[in-house]
Amino acid sequence: MTLVAVLLAVGAGLPAERIALLGAAVLTGQLSIGWSNDWIDAARDRAVGRLDKPVANGTVPRTVVAVAASTALVATIVLSSLLGWAAAAALLIGVAAGWAYNLRLKATIWSGATYLIAFGALPVAPYVAMPGQPWPPWWIPVTGALLGFGAHFANVLPDLQADAETGVRGLPQRLGPRIGVIVMALALTAASVVLGTAPATTSAEFALSVSAIGVLLAVAATVAAIRTPRSPAAFRLTIMIAIFDVVLLITNAS
Repeated sequence: MTLVAVLLAVGAGLPAERIALLGAAVLTGQLSIGWSNDWIDAARDRAVGRLDKPVANGTVPRTVVAVAASTALVATIVLSSLLGWAAAAALLIGVAAGWAYNLRLKATIWSGATYLIAFGALPVAPYVAMPGQPWPPWWIPVTGALLGFGAHFANVLPDLQADAETGVRGLPQRLGPRIGVIVMALALTAASVVLGTAPATTSAEFALSVSAIGVLLAVAATVAAIRTPRSPAAFRLTIMIAIFDVVLLITNAS
């Protein structure tokens, strides 16, 4: 997420010092979300044997992660505010969505909404951090939101069994693995189609190429999710799609 934000900032034409500030704000925000997840879900992770997580396996005390998450949260608030109120709002809306997901919404039908909001808000920040606070074209946050929605399903699919054991019933868990894979594929495909066809300067060749590549990558992520449902392969392919789309975002929006 930090790399995506920095690449978008470079493409938007932010000065180097503001790119560094934006990257630091996003990094601390992501750290706060990740650490808060380990802190809040420590008992649940321990119950399902998540020995890959330091808090769950006892390597790191839960209080240490709680302090780290809180410190990172304060840091991202301070760093974001230095970019101006509009950029701070975009960044902190995403952080708030991440914390809301960890605290409660991951176990409700609204789990996907947090990803839509967070990923839709992130690409707005580099633009409104520029002088004059210009708003990005509509298709930039829409593409981000669709990628985030697809990433939510790709990220959750490997953990469906563990989530069922601990009572987590977010949107992917309620839809089930088969429908979840379909929703993931449609969201990722839609992101590439929007990106390929929405920019006013796009050519027919560009639209066809981008849409085709996006569809192929979405199919690859879908196949990975079906063949190895407990593997993070689908989520990693989703990240590849995100990076691919970010490069195209820079190409079209700069």
